Amino acid sequence: MAKMSKSQMLAELAESTAMAKKDVAMFMDKLTELAYKQVKGAGEFVLPGFGKLVKVARAARMGRNPATGESIQIPAKTVVKFRVAKACKDALM
Repeated sequence: MAKMSKSQMLAELAESTAMAKKDVAMFMDKLTELAYKQVKGAGEFVLPGFGKLVKVARAARMGRNPATGESIQIPAKTVVKFRVAKACKDALM
C-alpha cells in the first residue's frame, strides 16, 4: 500500500466532511501553525486520539565520526518528539 500524499489527504478529508478542498487545506495549515506555536511556548501540543508533540532538551554527548572513527562532542540542543496516544496504538493492533 502506497503512502498518501498531501493532496490525496486533502481530497479525502474534503470529500468525507463535505468541505471545499481549499477550506480543508487552510484548516490544516492553521492547525500546523498552532501546533508549532504551542510546542515552542508551552512545550507540548496534544492531538486527541493521535498523540502529542513534546519539546525535549537533549544533553550534550560524545559521538563518533563514522568516516574517521574519531570521537567528537555533540552539543546540547532542543528537539521535538512525537508520543503516540494509547488509543492510536490500540486502534492499529
